[in-house]
Amino acid sequence: MDNRADVREFLTSRRARISPEELGLPAGTNRRVAGLRRSEVATLAGVSIEYYTRLERGAISGASPEVLDSLARALKLDDAERAHLFDLAHAASPVARPPKRRSAGNWAPHASLQWALDAVTAGPAFVRNGRMDLLAVNALARAFYKDVYDMPGQPPNLARFTFLDERGRDFHPDWDTAADVVVSILRTEAGRDPHNKELHDLVGELSTRSQEFRHRWSSHNVRHHGTGFKTFHHPVVGEMTVAYEGLEMAAEPGLTLTIYTAEPGSPSEESMRLLASWAATEQAQLRDVGKQTAG
Repeated sequence: MDNRADVREFLTSRRARISPEELGLPAGTNRRVAGLRRSEVATLAGVSIEYYTRLERGAISGASPEVLDSLARALKLDDAERAHLFDLAHAASPVARPPKRRSAGNWAPHASLQWALDAVTAGPAFVRNGRMDLLAVNALARAFYKDVYDMPGQPPNLARFTFLDERGRDFHPDWDTAADVVVSILRTEAGRDPHNKELHDLVGELSTRSQEFRHRWSSHNVRHHGTGFKTFHHPVVGEMTVAYEGLEMAAEPGLTLTIYTAEPGSPSEESMRLLASWAATEQAQLRDVGKQTAG
């Protein structure tokens, strides 16, 4: 799939957000575009206006790392945006191989991975792909995302839950920020893997069914989502704030293992214990039902 439109829109949007005053350039009164002119970006990047114009029109295949670095500095890109620019250039190359990404439909965790997840007993631990499908979970993650698993269709998907299920707005007290994060993760993955049909299908579904998603998707924002804090409102145990750590899986390119933990001694830790107790009770009831059915 051709990514020239993504390249064009990304570069245009980054150029539009920089005011001339930020760089000590005269604002003038004749500006017909938001932010910097193409000629100004070209000068800052040390390339000709003709070459930069070709880049901004999507002809980024073959751009050297030095040019991309200069362009990133000129547009004041952060680390995630710079990586996204390089991903777009790599994907545009006619000799680039699509990165190996795991399809949710034909992948299952190997036994040792599930053992590792199950060994995490103090918080939710789960594996997701760049499409935000939940691929493997421990018991607490299954309980934590109970409403995601209640949605029709498989596999359970965090992006679909956030934008297409009303319970998603209750689950995320700061829904706008959560929605921004979801879209930035999907946009980052689209830059790395523009040939992923499952990802394109998901983006198409969300764009068709959610105006909130369409608006955010058009902003072309990306981010690295490795560590931080999140607040959730769980339907069983109420509000809790957790720290998260996302770890790229060396043995499974494209997959991320994430662990949520609550601060020791905090009300959130107590809520996590209550959730674990509730999950254990639910599992015991299911086993009892299974035995009765088998009997």
